[in-house]
Amino acid sequence: MVSTTQFIIDLSLLLASSVVAGEIANRLGQAALVGQLLVGVLLGPTLIGPYIGLSSLSPELGAIQTLATVFILFLAGLDIVPEQIYRMGAPNALMGVAVFTVPFAALTVAVHVIYPGTSLLTSLFLSLTLSITALPVMGIMLIEFGLTKSALGRLVMNTALINELVAVSVFAVLLQLRNGASSGLTDIAIASVSVALFISVMLTIHMILRTLRAARWWEGLRIKFQQSWRTREGGFALLMVLVLGASLFSQFLGLTFVVGAFYAGLLVTRESAGAAVHQSISKVFDAVSWGFFIPLFFAFVGIEMNLRLVGSSFNILLLVVLLAVALLTKVMTGYGVARILKWSEPNALAVGYLVSSRGAVELAMAVTLLGLHVFTTTQFTIVAAVGLVTTIVAPIGALRSWESDSATREELYQRVPRLRPGQERNRSFTPSFNYASGTEEFDFSGFRADPQTPRPEEPPSEAPPRAPSKPPPLPKGSREPPP
Repeated sequence: MVSTTQFIIDLSLLLASSVVAGEIANRLGQAALVGQLLVGVLLGPTLIGPYIGLSSLSPELGAIQTLATVFILFLAGLDIVPEQIYRMGAPNALMGVAVFTVPFAALTVAVHVIYPGTSLLTSLFLSLTLSITALPVMGIMLIEFGLTKSALGRLVMNTALINELVAVSVFAVLLQLRNGASSGLTDIAIASVSVALFISVMLTIHMILRTLRAARWWEGLRIKFQQSWRTREGGFALLMVLVLGASLFSQFLGLTFVVGAFYAGLLVTRESAGAAVHQSISKVFDAVSWGFFIPLFFAFVGIEMNLRLVGSSFNILLLVVLLAVALLTKVMTGYGVARILKWSEPNALAVGYLVSSRGAVELAMAVTLLGLHVFTTTQFTIVAAVGLVTTIVAPIGALRSWESDSATREELYQRVPRLRPGQERNRSFTPSFNYASGTEEFDFSGFRADPQTPRPEEPPSEAPPRAPSKPPPLPKGSREPPP
């Protein structure tokens, strides 16, 4: 138990340093989480933590980390629009599943071969956390590369969407298997039924809301409620009740709270909350998440990493092998499927690099597994280090892929002129914030692409301006009316 003064000092130091480090990372062309993770490593047991009392998280900071994990998983679920899943088409779904299953299978084999003392379940958890494509990081990179309304951008965003959805569901099944009291097929059956029950309840609620909207009952009820509710930011409070309720439900089923927080995000859409209310809630939620919880979360992850434990030759070999397998399987799978879908070689290779980025969701899972003592500190450090390196490599690899070909290089510079060599602030992340409530489009709170949005490379044709029509000539002998 630390004093209140020490707690406030630690919290202020971590928040200020992680925000500054995130800004520096952005200006160097990287996602903010890179700087935030590194500042956690700097302040943690790897470097100066033992000298400033931050060798580990205090119970108070651990409680904030738990709440931050809930916010991050809900934010990830909020990025997913269920209707977008229905209409994305088979190629997008195929790529999303392939980009998850191929690395997952390859990493499971790799862990089993080079880490023989690890149980099968722990190997599956390790492979799972290293196989997830980061949806928020993907959105930031697409903004950076000017792809938010392009067909290529929709492809990789849908890939990340399916990847994340499948990964969270597999995570829920594995957690239930870990908690099982029996063995073999009985555990698998119980795990499958528990996950199916939870997802069925979430989808049933979603379908009820869709039916009410179609019958135009929900709109009237929602407007009446909004007009009668006078508590300031009451919508945000009700949203948090929904998140915590779903988290408790998933915890009751043995699926841990992060699964419930993720699927709760799928229920909050513009249609269920209303465009104006959804916009208001998104602003509040984004301000709290991105301005407080997310920078602290990544700093906490850095503190819980201990790179000194990876100093042995075996652990270094393990890190290098897992990093190589995690990166190559993602890049090659993304490249291969994109080539099957008839994308050019530079674009296909860029897709491979883009889908190789990791981010918040797998780290949130890793934090949960560390707290459940499924992961050791060394395993947690390896997972976080792989996520850090792949997040750094992904935008660099995509940029080099486009610049390797004259046609794609010129397209890139036309989309984002500041990436052209010699331009000011070359290759720095400058994500835009857009809370448009009219049409579905990419924004920072939910990187959603409207499949009906015209592609930048295919601008809508505009009719040429028509010359003003002249009035017909007056008959002879008639006078022109006064102006």
